[in-house]
Amino acid sequence: MPGMVPKDKQAILDEFRQGLVNEGLIHDGDTIGTDDETLLRFLRARNFNLKQSTLMWKNCQHWRSTVEGVGIDELYRQIDPFDYPERELVFDCWPLYFHKTDKEGHPLNFHHFGGINLDKLQKQMSLKRFWQTVIVNCEALPREVLPAASEAAGKPINGTFVVVDLSGFGISQFWQVKDFSRSSFQVSQDYFPETVARLAIVNAPRGFSTIWNVMKPWIAKETASKVTIHGSDYKSKLLELIDEEALPEKLGGKCTCTEHGGCMKSNAGPWMHNRGQRREAWLKGERSTIAILPGELSSDVLLHAPAEKSSEAEVEPEQQKSEAESSAPTDPPSTSVSASTSETSSEEDEPIATPPVSEGDLAGQRSISNEALEKSLGRITVQDVREEAQTRQVEIAAV
Repeated sequence: MPGMVPKDKQAILDEFRQGLVNEGLIHDGDTIGTDDETLLRFLRARNFNLKQSTLMWKNCQHWRSTVEGVGIDELYRQIDPFDYPERELVFDCWPLYFHKTDKEGHPLNFHHFGGINLDKLQKQMSLKRFWQTVIVNCEALPREVLPAASEAAGKPINGTFVVVDLSGFGISQFWQVKDFSRSSFQVSQDYFPETVARLAIVNAPRGFSTIWNVMKPWIAKETASKVTIHGSDYKSKLLELIDEEALPEKLGGKCTCTEHGGCMKSNAGPWMHNRGQRREAWLKGERSTIAILPGELSSDVLLHAPAEKSSEAEVEPEQQKSEAESSAPTDPPSTSVSASTSETSSEEDEPIATPPVSEGDLAGQRSISNEALEKSLGRITVQDVREEAQTRQVEIAAV
């Protein structure tokens, strides 16, 4: 069954973590995430094959340290996915946004393909800049949105519920955005694996089967198994999973977010709690993460977290090169109308390169030690693994 975890997953996870430590591919504070859930996402994406999972992680770390010539950490500092100058233009020409959560706590991610107009977008914004906003939007999911959704739900939330609205979208539009869409899928799957809990396509037009037959090879089979396709009779299906108060009125719900200029621009969700203060403190180096910390949703006081290490600063030059991967291009995907039929990569091939459990303390406390942080999270740190390995070597030598 898709998503099913082997009974010996802990042993595989431990071996995976130890292997990453031995190869210098993981360090405490890496913004890719060093918790068990992050590592498990990479293992699930490669069916718990250690060799393939390690290669996927290595390529991801390389991408994170080099993307757009500055690395993902610096790009995220330069572009705030929830507040950048061209955001209104982007929403007018390619609407996509996070908005509240479903009944199980998964953050909702809406895409309205009928509103896509790349010609209009390119007149006021370069495609390179637009691509950069897409990248930081992908990064926002594991860095901010999922930790906040987990804190709000009181349980781990490891994926988003994506709703793709095809109202007004036709085959001619699809061919115009095909390459861009394919690259977006690849970034999400190759560098942010297993972060889609559900994907619902609604208002699918007549003839959508043609579009789907082109798109399906881009999508990992694990993700494809989570896809449901509906015509205009989708409302009851969505409302089985999403409360009316969380579903935008545009899609049959009751939410309007009038006070914020509409659902699309509202950013509504637990990830916005004191976000301006959190981002400012993070940019100043006063906290290690921009993510919601445990206890912060119930308090207006920002909690303290130690300074973090950036991904690009930790990856050695030799480790930045994959045996089977070429350097990531900085140019945005092509938007030509040609019906290219290039194949997506297999699980063993390397992807073409073109997207943590937060650390925290108890509510009401202003600061907490690293030791207490690690204890509260119940996680095993990289240093723990190294020390354990050293201890075992000493024991073996003694024998």
